[in-house]
Amino acid sequence: MAWIDIERLSFAYPGQAPVVDGVSWQMAQGAFHCLLGRSGCGKTSLLQLVAGLLQPQAGRIVRAGGALAAPGPQLGVMFQSPTLLDWLTVLDNVLLPLSLQRKPTAQDRNAAEQLLAQLGLAALLHQQPGQLSGGQQSRVALARALIREPALLLLDEPFASLDAITRAELQDELLRSCRARGTTVLFVTHDINEAVYLGDRVALMHGGRLVADMAIDLPMPRTQAMRHGAAFNAYAAQVRAAMDGASA
Repeated sequence: MAWIDIERLSFAYPGQAPVVDGVSWQMAQGAFHCLLGRSGCGKTSLLQLVAGLLQPQAGRIVRAGGALAAPGPQLGVMFQSPTLLDWLTVLDNVLLPLSLQRKPTAQDRNAAEQLLAQLGLAALLHQQPGQLSGGQQSRVALARALIREPALLLLDEPFASLDAITRAELQDELLRSCRARGTTVLFVTHDINEAVYLGDRVALMHGGRLVADMAIDLPMPRTQAMRHGAAFNAYAAQVRAAMDGASA
């Protein structure tokens, strides 16, 4: 049984053709799902539908137990921009999702500090975002998305603006954090190598439709050295061929 079951989902902005057009897709619990496609294919809109930030015109999204998609503490979201609050410290930015609901406890602060330490930011708790590099800001945003230990983590091209070395480091940290917590992940990207490296499954969108869904059977934990191996490159070629075939 799927943990997230997307059933014949459609969505269109007013006066436009559907950006999500009859998509059906099942997501297994605890797995890392990458949604790949060119700009404008509908992948961000599909992520927003899964988050409950948009409402479908047709179809539905059902979570395990029968609940429909809706925002809430079961979700963590990270966008391409870190969207940190400049007037808050690193620690307070991480605690923000809790602060919007209640006063954070000492246990909450300890959990936030542990997350930041795991992400290499233990010495920066009391800095403000303007004092951080782009990679450090992305780490803070990731810690904020994980602070409530969400069952489902949604990420929309969160590392797209980073340099290659920082991006690879954050990919590894994301994988470690999510595997340790058993988090189900939906990760939107337009980068084939990123999708293959991160994903247990890679789904391909084109023209608002899901045109392929491929299993990626690479060993765990993933390592950067895998990128140079035959298996990794065979998967990347398979995904590339599917993408080229969809747009032909």
